[in-house]
Amino acid sequence: MLTKRADLFNEAQRIRDRLAEIKNDIGALDRVLGTLGYTGNLDAEMPRQKRQVLFGPGELTRAILDVLRDATEPMATREIARAILAVNEQDPRDRRLLTEHTRRVSKALRILKRHGAVVGAGDKGGNMLWEKSRKS
Repeated sequence: MLTKRADLFNEAQRIRDRLAEIKNDIGALDRVLGTLGYTGNLDAEMPRQKRQVLFGPGELTRAILDVLRDATEPMATREIARAILAVNEQDPRDRRLLTEHTRRVSKALRILKRHGAVVGAGDKGGNMLWEKSRKS
């Protein structure tokens, strides 16, 4: 089982590397098309991709509030995202996934702050630390 796990981990790494290569190639092709004078909308020329839904309606908000409810001290946005990944049995060591979740969590936290559900304050390093509002 450990060998299979290692094989799958290595395969995932190769796929991520290949995806990065493909994105670089697409960027290079876009630059060449621009150099040759192409003025059309390149994004409109791309085939439609199915949108990947990571969270259902309200699911991310509930997960954030659950994490903050159990927290003993204010948490950074990235820590909240890492906790949500762990709860959803996803790999919090996956940097890209963690970055995507951190961005989504950050946006959700700003909305929750506007509604008074969470309170955020900056630390010495300029990071936001979040906690559940006392009144909610």
